Amino acid sequence: MKVFISADIEGVTGITSWEEARKSNPVYHPFQRQMTAEVAAACEGAQAAGATEVLVKDAHAGANNLSAGELPRGVRLIRGWSGHPYGMVQGLEDDFDAALFVGYHARAGAGGNPLAHTMSSMKVAEIRLNGEPASEYRIHALAAALSGVPVVFVSGDRTLCAEVMAFNPATVTFATKWGEGPSQESVHPAEAVEAIRDGVGRALSGDLERARIEPPGHTRLEIAYKSHTLAYAASQYPGAKQVDPHTIRIEHDSYFEILRALMFVV
Repeated sequence: MKVFISADIEGVTGITSWEEARKSNPVYHPFQRQMTAEVAAACEGAQAAGATEVLVKDAHAGANNLSAGELPRGVRLIRGWSGHPYGMVQGLEDDFDAALFVGYHARAGAGGNPLAHTMSSMKVAEIRLNGEPASEYRIHALAAALSGVPVVFVSGDRTLCAEVMAFNPATVTFATKWGEGPSQESVHPAEAVEAIRDGVGRALSGDLERARIEPPGHTRLEIAYKSHTLAYAASQYPGAKQVDPHTIRIEHDSYFEILRALMFVV
């Protein structure tokens, strides 16, 4: 069994402020360690469930957060960004049996996490796919669907977990934290590690086909920017239309082309 893991940091246990998510800040390092511990737990759960290959994509900021030596032996790690349209699931191919998302977070425009955003906390107010607000989870779960790979486990804040359960009830979730405004309540870090290991094991030991979704067909992408100047610049992308001062729209029959556009307009 081949398993792919995509790892972010804004949904790991305890992290609450942007300073804690930025590598240049000293308060980042405890959450870097927790991110690594939660990803290592997912790897251990996968291996215990029979995974013979595990590939991890570091998918936060500069993609250079995880401590490779603290991951289990046999795990491969992708650091940095190639520029491939798959983005946070770069490296995922159709020979993988399942994907896991660790440390993911609520979408831009949602509550439940002070770090809620989609793709860019600086530029984007909201991203919509076919009229529905989209999180990084949803964007990349649909990318995985292009390769026929089901996302069977997601960990992150409670708001995200509620979205995942509504979008694909067959996905196993674990909520690391919850709250409103700038405040968060979290489980104990060690309890999160244990729950992620166990949750991944249950997800991979079940019927993976239940979590498989169909890849999208014709897709309408709408991006509402925080600044009208960003929207105007993004409207110059081939096929993009500016629908109001802050929003552009791109439509395509190929979801891969939607992913390609996101690489340039966000």
